[in-house]
Amino acid sequence: MKADSKVLLGLLAGAAIGAIAGILFAPDKGSETRKKIAKNTNEMGETLKSSFNDFVDSVKDKYRHAKHEVEEVAEKGASKFNQAKNAVS
Repeated sequence: MKADSKVLLGLLAGAAIGAIAGILFAPDKGSETRKKIAKNTNEMGETLKSSFNDFVDSVKDKYRHAKHEVEEVAEKGASKFNQAKNAVS
């Protein structure tokens, strides 16, 4: 697991644990606690969605960069091959 993934996972886990602990130890009525749980769940869902989208964008960028690098190497290799082929002919 890469460092970015570990940091993201740790951040989300810490936020979840903190939110749950805060809600469960708060001296509210059951209905208020349920509302807070629903609100925090929605907020965490949005945070998770945003973090996941950032992760996907990062992977896409790395893929595009790697693809570009591979294409450049392939072009250079083909050029060298053609030069060698022409030199032999």
